[in-house]
Amino acid sequence: MRRAKVWFVGAGPGAPDLLTLRAARVIAEADIVIWAASLVQPGVLAHARPGAQIVDSAALPLEGIRPLYERAVAEDLVVARVHSGDPALWGAVAEQRELCEQLGLPHETVPGVSAYAAVAAIAGRELTVPEVAQSVILTRLGGGKTPVPAGEDLAGLARHGATMAVFLSAARSGQVQAALLSGGYPPDTPVLVAHRATWPDELVAECTVATLARTARDHKLWKHTLFLIGPALAARGTRSHLYHPGHFHGHRRADLAARRSLRQARPGERSPEGRGDDRR
Repeated sequence: MRRAKVWFVGAGPGAPDLLTLRAARVIAEADIVIWAASLVQPGVLAHARPGAQIVDSAALPLEGIRPLYERAVAEDLVVARVHSGDPALWGAVAEQRELCEQLGLPHETVPGVSAYAAVAAIAGRELTVPEVAQSVILTRLGGGKTPVPAGEDLAGLARHGATMAVFLSAARSGQVQAALLSGGYPPDTPVLVAHRATWPDELVAECTVATLARTARDHKLWKHTLFLIGPALAARGTRSHLYHPGHFHGHRRADLAARRSLRQARPGERSPEGRGDDRR
């Protein structure tokens, strides 16, 4: 039975102990481990087995990775291609999958913890607060090395007023701030500015949309930085239905008095038949 395969492994935001168990197992079983020293902490390599070939991809284009995939086909080897964060977000994985398919090389992805989730955890924030925000937009500023499609401009997305995570844009923090304001976020909307989250030198600063650019400049942040924006970051006093005594689902009956109180507070809202497990 052939073993040859490429695993695209999400290493998470930085801290090696944020690897999933599956990611650690895949790295441990790989014959070749490809990682970017500029984006992934060296501690992740502690899972690699003795004798595995370790390749730093920081200086390699896709054409420099191809010979390793060709060797995996020829010698029946397993490759762990380790990416920062989650491979599904700005991972440049799509073209690697296409290359694997050209070579007849099976591939699979191991998801990783994204930086936006790590920053929310560090700051102790929930990004989807009932009655405040129920959507999270993951995006980047347009006009950089990679174009942003029409209809995804930052100001346009800001008009939703949802929680927003802006990646890969710290070098143009003034433009980010201007787009957020023109899109309708009030100047006092809370912002978390996070640099190298979960790394030993992490920095997480609180500011507002009005002071976002100044905060980034004051800390000399121009890369490895994420902006989390939205009213949910400062929300207080709201409550999810999930643990309300008047809420029912397949494992819990509602307290009838609490149920009446809950429905009186929301007179236009009724739980559709069969939907009692709605978390919100």
